[in-house]
Amino acid sequence: MKLKGKIISWNDDKGFGFVEPKGGGERAFVHVKAFTSRSRRPVNGDQIIYELVYEKNNQYKAENIKFTSQATNQSLKLQSNNTRHNKNENSVAGKFTFIFFLTLCLLVLFGVLPITVLGIYLLMSVLTFCFYAIDKSAAKNGRWRTAESTLHLLSLTGGWPGAYLAQKKLRHKSIKKTFQRVFWLTVWINILILIWLQTELGTYLLNDLIINRLNA
Repeated sequence: MKLKGKIISWNDDKGFGFVEPKGGGERAFVHVKAFTSRSRRPVNGDQIIYELVYEKNNQYKAENIKFTSQATNQSLKLQSNNTRHNKNENSVAGKFTFIFFLTLCLLVLFGVLPITVLGIYLLMSVLTFCFYAIDKSAAKNGRWRTAESTLHLLSLTGGWPGAYLAQKKLRHKSIKKTFQRVFWLTVWINILILIWLQTELGTYLLNDLIINRLNA
């Protein structure tokens, strides 16, 4: 368990002293070798974070000691690294979504895919964005929520670009890791289906069984 305290009775020549825990409790023996960083020597009044260890002689000692300022700086650095990492991930995901739609448009333009496919993706993306917005509003106001399986089904059936846009613009479902894993699975399934549609069987099913029925 991590505790906070203040160094007292520090003897710099011998390299030891005691720590008085914040809020009261057992004071503990502090040795200079127990500090995780040797950037400077401790002095009386230093605020530290430490682990309390019980000794066999009915005394306590402090281990894994950090200066409070050092722990704060490490925490800020970690937060900064996490923020930078998230920005990089968002940038890559955003470019990926843009490239997907650009590729889809080019495939339609050159006649590789019928325009109906692009229309389905646009329609499903708008619909999916609306479902995310409704669920976001329901979460804020304590109303009945949309099931995550429904959101994933919408992504799977072509609405994943709208889902991605909603996650970033509405800040909804963008942090939950389990949800994100399933979401990106639906994205890759979409890509694999588009690749499969270029095969002979895929083209037949798309043109003869789906497009013709939609146009009938």
